[in-house]
Amino acid sequence: MLRYVLIIVISIISLPSLATPKAVDVYTQEQLVELIRSKSYLTQVTGDDCQIVEDIEARAEVLKQPLYQYLWAEMLNFGICVKANPPRGISMLKTSAQQGSAEAMVRMAEYYHDGKFVMEDKERAVHYVLPAAATGDLPARIMLVRLFGEGYGSPRDYETGFHWLYNEVFSDETVQTEATNLLKVLEAKMPPSAVARAKKEHLRTQQ
Repeated sequence: MLRYVLIIVISIISLPSLATPKAVDVYTQEQLVELIRSKSYLTQVTGDDCQIVEDIEARAEVLKQPLYQYLWAEMLNFGICVKANPPRGISMLKTSAQQGSAEAMVRMAEYYHDGKFVMEDKERAVHYVLPAAATGDLPARIMLVRLFGEGYGSPRDYETGFHWLYNEVFSDETVQTEATNLLKVLEAKMPPSAVARAKKEHLRTQQ
């Protein structure tokens, strides 16, 4: 009988994680970028049992860190660990974009492209994503060429957008295939001379 009691006691001692949740550290900037790029940021927050909601809110609302503003905005938009509040979420996301977050610019462009939370406005989507594309952000450049291919934005910018994406270096074959297909669509809307210039390593626009 004593032997069985000892086995039970040892089993209980060896499973402390069942009683005490593991503490979660605040995400680093590098972790946040990776979570945003992989679109797993909301899954991460819920997977962490909403333990750092107050930290996220403080870094967004008080410290005004752009990536945390992005995360907090999306939590408000979708009601993750907090009551859903899309008006506040979209406002916060715009603030993040205004502070220079390419990730927030792309997200706002996606919302205006799809008409989610806001009225569909693809021209405004171009307005948001163009500055992000100019900084070298690959998702922004893909989004920009997609919009150009759909006929939005100024044709005067097609050559620049084509040049940026055509001369990218890709680490993911799926993304490269997507970019190739989008470039083919945009190429059909451009004069051959503009396409030839855009494909050069260094862009020299026509004077």
